[in-house]
Amino acid sequence: MASKKPLILISNDDGITAPGIRTLVKVMKRIGEVVVVAPNGPQSGMGHAITVGNTLRLDKSTAFTDVEAYECSGTPADCVKLAKHHVLKDRQPDLVVSGINHGSNSSISVLYSGTMSAAIEAAIEGLPAIGFSLCDYGHEADFSHTEPYVEQIVRQALAHGVPVNTALNVNIPKNSTKPIAGIKVCRQAHARWQEEFDERMDPNNRRYFWMTGNFVNPDKGEDTDEWALAHNYISVVPCQYDLTAYHTIAQINNEWQLEGEPIPTEKAPD
Repeated sequence: MASKKPLILISNDDGITAPGIRTLVKVMKRIGEVVVVAPNGPQSGMGHAITVGNTLRLDKSTAFTDVEAYECSGTPADCVKLAKHHVLKDRQPDLVVSGINHGSNSSISVLYSGTMSAAIEAAIEGLPAIGFSLCDYGHEADFSHTEPYVEQIVRQALAHGVPVNTALNVNIPKNSTKPIAGIKVCRQAHARWQEEFDERMDPNNRRYFWMTGNFVNPDKGEDTDEWALAHNYISVVPCQYDLTAYHTIAQINNEWQLEGEPIPTEKAPD
């Protein structure tokens, strides 16, 4: 008797018609039963935003004719929430995959990424999850070389499980003549974006700002996602949504004076 196919939920942040999600659907169909719930338009850089105090719409989508698909007016995190509690309310996905994002989500970008926020929302909901990104911002980015690596990682995740409360952040180098060197499990590089804001004037002579900037990476470690990608490895970073800096709890308790009567403040003048 054939074993039951795993149920795989797919979302993204580039929108339901993006080429990356089409590649992801193509690969996931080889592995299991696929359900897509994705934004109805681009949601890049939304981070873990959710829709509060506004309408949230969910409609059947014609973007895919061979899998069950829905498009949502909300954010990637909204998509995962609606998928779990409404679309799949009587079923539990075996895996949630997000992407394939058009552009890198390595290092600090994981905090801004809608792609990874969909995966992390799944982890919050108790579901194993992986976010996939291609490190190519080109308009005609080629996703074809990602397929065997995405399939390998997903099959391993289904066979061995993703650690509880964890989402995997997978970044894949752009397609080139240089072969992929391998897959490395890494830590997130201690790097950041150094923003600049270009002040401009619109046709109505109203001031506006356009954000620019550069990625700054002072982290020289050879165990980071940035090092792996620079050397043409696929990086896999296990991410958690618990942001507690545990190593500082004892320091604050030992050094700060937080007990006793509150420090008096001067009375505001009448």
